[in-house]
Amino acid sequence: MGKKARQKNRATKRERMPFVARTFEGLPGEADWIALRELVPSGTATVRCADDGREVRICSLLPGGGAGLVRPDGQIWVGLQVQHNYGDISRDLAHVIELARELEPGTPVTMTDPGVGPRLQDVLDLSAPFDVTVHEGFDYWLEDIDTDEQAEALLAEANESAAPTVRLDAVDGAYWTEMGRDRFVRWVMDHDDSDLLTALARLQAAGDDALVDDSELIGHFRAHGLLVPVWQLDDDAAGLDVAVVAFGERLDRALADDTPLTQAERSARQNIIGRQVAIR
Repeated sequence: MGKKARQKNRATKRERMPFVARTFEGLPGEADWIALRELVPSGTATVRCADDGREVRICSLLPGGGAGLVRPDGQIWVGLQVQHNYGDISRDLAHVIELARELEPGTPVTMTDPGVGPRLQDVLDLSAPFDVTVHEGFDYWLEDIDTDEQAEALLAEANESAAPTVRLDAVDGAYWTEMGRDRFVRWVMDHDDSDLLTALARLQAAGDDALVDDSELIGHFRAHGLLVPVWQLDDDAAGLDVAVVAFGERLDRALADDTPLTQAERSARQNIIGRQVAIR
């Protein structure tokens, strides 16, 4: 195939690939899918295939940043924090599952271009909840398998890199983490961007945007089509479940408020828009 033909084929493939702003929309636990992909060093959840009920373990990270593997016991593991991206992460991950289902136990998945194939929303049982377990490290990688000194050394190195992280169980998508001397709560929220920014502005203008005493809403970032507000605080994770529920109630009231913004609220909104952070 000549160079022009290859370029034409690539262009055609790009044209056929639908743009998806919210990669995980429609999946149970959309916010937690995003958190495992972008925020959580070591976390897992179990999903089921829609056609045969086969269980698949979704992992924040696999050894070597692998796309997936079939464990010696036959269970499929899929990694979320990977380098490959063919245009739609949901399509990529569904492709990893389909590839893994054809492999023998003990075999890693070699990722290939999924093309315009099925997405997670097409291959998973959407009635099953997405219940996340956050791990202190990556010891689960070596569950029920024989290890050697090299594997143990790699595990120890990976564990050293994992920032302490806790899921706040009272709400979806909220995670406390400790990075050096700093502590943060990052909360993946599934509200419309504009509405959420306006509601946060109302709370900030009213001095009501803190999670707990001595905490500060320092900014936000976007991930897979959703906004992720970020608070810096001094507290550890204990007791924060009550705080996020209380904040959620205040946020709901602010979201329901359709009165025009005051000058202070407009200024707060501009301030929040300008404070995008990169605490990942």
